[in-house]
Amino acid sequence: MKANDLERKKFDNALDDILDLFNNLEDDEPIIKFADDVMENIEFAKKKYGDETVDEKINTLVREMLSWLDLEDAESEEEKEEQEEET
Repeated sequence: MKANDLERKKFDNALDDILDLFNNLEDDEPIIKFADDVMENIEFAKKKYGDETVDEKINTLVREMLSWLDLEDAESEEEKEEQEEET
């Protein structure tokens, strides 16, 4: 690919921007860390019954389990961050 000095500089700057974005990515940590055997069974279930069905059933179970907990005075991460910023 042929390029003049201006095009080469634009490409170089764009590449620097992409590398900067990549280097500043944060790891995506799962909310729930399933055990390996559970993950394997979820994968098998999704193959057999489909993603939507398995996701719906897992959400129903988790929703029910969470309804047993007293979460009225719990703070979200967003609320904690807002409080930290205010202090």
